[in-house]
Amino acid sequence: MIILGIDPGTATTGLGVIRGSKSKGFSCVDYTCIITKPTTPMPERVRAIFESLEKYLRKFKPDVVAMESLFFNTNPKTAMSVSRVSGVIMLTAALRNITFVEYTPLQVKSAITGYGKAEKMQVQKMLVQLLKLKEIPKPDDAADALAIALCAGVSL
Repeated sequence: MIILGIDPGTATTGLGVIRGSKSKGFSCVDYTCIITKPTTPMPERVRAIFESLEKYLRKFKPDVVAMESLFFNTNPKTAMSVSRVSGVIMLTAALRNITFVEYTPLQVKSAITGYGKAEKMQVQKMLVQLLKLKEIPKPDDAADALAIALCAGVSL
């Protein structure tokens, strides 16, 4: 199974692809980020994310797209802009008939470390072990995307 994990963001959207199964384990295929400039109008930023995601889906042909669900308790403006990106991601998966799942940060941390309130560094160190990586993936958004993909892999 090939799983694309996505950490949605307006400025930076993390993407991480893994391959494998629960029984045999998972390995990292690729990770990257889609970056848009804050000075670019929102419609153009959303289109750039859509187009980049389309290319990534064509290249890796995932069976599942997993995304971190939105959780904001402080900044409604940020929540609104990330909601736009999340909608584009859901639509892009739906247009390609790819199974789409969402996980909360708590679910991702629990799946990776066994503890829902784990620190980011704990999650990243476990990613290195579980995906047999040489180092922690950078930037953090890409590491988060891999964690989301791995959460889907062990949860489905």
